[in-house]
Amino acid sequence: MSFTSDIVSVFRGIADGIMNFANYMWDNPDLIAFVVLAAVTLAAAIFVVISEEVVHSAFYLALTFVCVAVTYFFLEAEFIGVIQLMVYVGAITILFAFSIMLTRRTIMNKGGDGDE
Repeated sequence: MSFTSDIVSVFRGIADGIMNFANYMWDNPDLIAFVVLAAVTLAAAIFVVISEEVVHSAFYLALTFVCVAVTYFFLEAEFIGVIQLMVYVGAITILFAFSIMLTRRTIMNKGGDGDE
């Protein structure tokens, strides 16, 4: 066998592997939905940590909680999913958002206060 036939057989094997994976994904649309949901959840969780605006971070946390609730629905645990939505998204995240909005964002120093 020559070097070019080895390269062609390697590329043919890679192409067959990609086609097998594509056929597997086409046959399992719930897997595609789960992978997309997991990517959104991870991205939202990362944005919770790296966001400079605290209000944005609270709403990214709400998106993370919603994605976790949808994951429960994928697992056919509807009761836990509804409780996740009501307690975490409906109560905890809104409590975070209101407490952030009600506190002052910056403390302004007056001219003669010291402690600068």
